[in-house]
Amino acid sequence: NIRGGVAIGTVFACGIFGAMSGASLAAASVMSEIAIPNMRRLGYSDSLIGGVVSIGSTLDILIPPSILFVIYGIMTNTSVSKLLIAGVLPGIVLGIFLIICILLWVFLRPQDAPQTEHIPWSERLRSSYRIWPSILLILIVIGLLYGGVATPTEVAGLGAFFAGVIGIILNRLTWSGTIEAFKGTIRISAMIFMILIGAYIFGYFMTLSGIPEKVISTVQEMNLNRWTVIIAICLSYFIFSMFMDELPLMLIYLQITFPLITHLGFNPIWYGVVMAIMVMMGLVFPPVGLIVFVVSEAGKIELSKVYKGASILIIAIVMTLVLLMIFPEIVLWLPSRMK
Repeated sequence: NIRGGVAIGTVFACGIFGAMSGASLAAASVMSEIAIPNMRRLGYSDSLIGGVVSIGSTLDILIPPSILFVIYGIMTNTSVSKLLIAGVLPGIVLGIFLIICILLWVFLRPQDAPQTEHIPWSERLRSSYRIWPSILLILIVIGLLYGGVATPTEVAGLGAFFAGVIGIILNRLTWSGTIEAFKGTIRISAMIFMILIGAYIFGYFMTLSGIPEKVISTVQEMNLNRWTVIIAICLSYFIFSMFMDELPLMLIYLQITFPLITHLGFNPIWYGVVMAIMVMMGLVFPPVGLIVFVVSEAGKIELSKVYKGASILIIAIVMTLVLLMIFPEIVLWLPSRMK
């Protein structure tokens, strides 16, 4: 019952959906269908709506099960389990920063988020009851993974299985829906494998050319502070992400920067989370931000207004990145507690 409360609720909903699906574009599409009509009905501005849904939809990159962390782990021979768990606390931190940014926005521009009607606790509890299957699925996936009961590959299969079981029990899963799910899985898997094949070929070329070794020797000769190097990598990635799709760019960057990062003594798991945050920024920043295009099309909002909202709320992502550089323990604490 606070100004901007529905926008804050949308951030949590995006995080929950991301924890179930691990797909940013899917989260953007689904949340546009669910959240945008309700926020418009309550008088929220299109800029705030577009920014909240766009930035919120990227939370799945940090919250397990993250497809990006799986690909990063495969490409760098880093523990996928630890990578997935490492994203939990940064995801929570980002969510908190998003809430702060939304509250500041509506405080400075109250006309963008009119005061909502009072909702009694009895109605809140009744409406929350309908999302228990989603919460249950998240707890199963994270519990099996963090408890060391199953590997990430096994957890993926078990997560899909339990999602199907829940859908059947609740009578929400149809044959047509099942077929569409299989088709979507095949398309996404084929795309990811083709990108991985290209990345491996590119990596082999990079190894033969000796470029990573030359980069390392050049940095050593320049005698740069390692934090100067990581900041330069982040800034250059951010610039290039304006003109390239995120996943191929990440894989290309890993071939060049990962040997340098490990040589400078940075933790590969920490760098994976930093790289994930850079991907999040690229997904919502002009001119290529794919999620912004999805939200604009699905929500029928002008592209410029979605970019405006995303460019304001991206401050939360930047603040999270800075905090993780100052306190790497936020990333590394949970992985260090794993069995």
